[in-house]
Amino acid sequence: MKSVLFVCTENSARSQMAEAFFNHYNKNPEFVSISAGTQPSDSIKPLASQVMKEVGINLSNQKPKILTLDMAERAERIFTMGCIDSCPLTPPEKTEDWGLEDPAGKPIEKYRETRDEIEKRVKRVVSELS
Repeated sequence: MKSVLFVCTENSARSQMAEAFFNHYNKNPEFVSISAGTQPSDSIKPLASQVMKEVGINLSNQKPKILTLDMAERAERIFTMGCIDSCPLTPPEKTEDWGLEDPAGKPIEKYRETRDEIEKRVKRVVSELS
């Protein structure tokens, strides 16, 4: 099984959304997605969970995870959400930074905007891997 890794700082919003969208849209049995953070928080941000529920995806069973060297080495592709400078474990040859602003501390509209942009980009990745 090949993995696609999504990374952000806290693994509490952007990378969790990306992981969930990838696993929702991906039909290629060779791939699975995981997400992690360089400094994971204790839980998923409530607004991230809320905006994902709006599109029928439940994050309630997800927990933030710490990025490990093993995750990065095993990943076929890595996507950082805008934290490439703080992700020393992500090899440049297989890492793409999406440069997405962290919606933390912002209104729900910013979470929706971020969710929609992540969904669009994840669909592109899934299409490339099909």
